[in-house]
Amino acid sequence: MGGLAEPIVDLETEGLDMAGRPKRGNRIGLKRWVRRGVAVVLVLALIPAVLTFLYLPWFVHPVSTLMLKDLATFSGYDRRWVSIDDVAPVLAHSVIMSEDGQFCFHRGIDLGELRGVVDDALSGEMTRGASTITMQTVKNLYLWSRPLGSVRKVVELPLAVYFDAVMSKRRIMEIYLNIAEWGPGIYGIEAAAQYHFGVSAKQLSRRQAALLAVSLPNPIARNPAKPGPGLRRLASLIERRAGRSGAYVGCLQ
Repeated sequence: MGGLAEPIVDLETEGLDMAGRPKRGNRIGLKRWVRRGVAVVLVLALIPAVLTFLYLPWFVHPVSTLMLKDLATFSGYDRRWVSIDDVAPVLAHSVIMSEDGQFCFHRGIDLGELRGVVDDALSGEMTRGASTITMQTVKNLYLWSRPLGSVRKVVELPLAVYFDAVMSKRRIMEIYLNIAEWGPGIYGIEAAAQYHFGVSAKQLSRRQAALLAVSLPNPIARNPAKPGPGLRRLASLIERRAGRSGAYVGCLQ
């Protein structure tokens, strides 16, 4: 025939070419989700940064994430805020000697302890805890306990450095003592002293202070009012250390 020949189209090849091209709409959607994700991360990072400044004044009484969880689940809790001036000094000394002996000297993170944990992990040995009182405070205020503990640690470290740079050691200790858990639904040293020993935080004896301090790592399983032999031995050790703590607790003066 005299007409122009129609172009021959390989439908199979054309389909493959089109399938191989990324759709513009998909690229735009992906970029949008990435921007949203970055915005969410920035907002989450700003929350503790802003709250830390709000928690500076003595009259502000922060609550922990565990306390918020108890409120959300209608479990309720007992917490009675008390100034650090109204806490027996031996209690704070016992907590430092039990939980974080270098509290007055580090900047939120005990690098010596942290290096030891890393070395143990690299050598395949069982790792020990390296959480400072500052790290435990930011965890209680801003983060979660379980699961994803390793992910939490990555966030916890820079937060602890920032928190220590903004807060005085005395204020960090005051907040920690008022949000630490000392039993199911029992938060803060005043509620703990009343619940376990029937006295105020200011009236705690050296022995009672030591028992409360050594129960902190596991306040649900360890009852300072009914200590077993192991807990009593630990309390005796901390009682002796608190009695000669000296410069280790100087930042609280």
